[in-house]
Amino acid sequence: MRHSNSGKKLGRTPSHRKALFRNMAKALLTYGKIRTTETKAKELRRIVEPLITLALRNDLHSRRLAYDVLGSHQLVKRLFDDIGPAFVGVSGGFTRVVKLGLPRKGDNAPLAVIELTHQPAAEAPAEEKKAAE
Repeated sequence: MRHSNSGKKLGRTPSHRKALFRNMAKALLTYGKIRTTETKAKELRRIVEPLITLALRNDLHSRRLAYDVLGSHQLVKRLFDDIGPAFVGVSGGFTRVVKLGLPRKGDNAPLAVIELTHQPAAEAPAEEKKAAE
């Protein structure tokens, strides 16, 4: 019986799944939007949304928990300094999964785009900063 076994296996070993979702979470937090299969996108929500909730708490323990998942100090800094403040006052729904109309060409897998609902404020390029002064 499959009671209390949440999550999809995706035909991978547990270590492979962990590495897959860790890499996908890094890509999503770096670029703000990634294209993948629907199933992977829906499972990725279960990884990324708690990370953004940790960023809203913004304490040392939360940073260490986020580092445990992401494994990158630069990405944890970006999560807590840029992405987290963009979601202040939002109680959930930090990501959006948009199904794409066309399936993947090779295996006909349904594709989707997963993106952050609030994009962090982009920094102005250095040239524009100098021109403003």
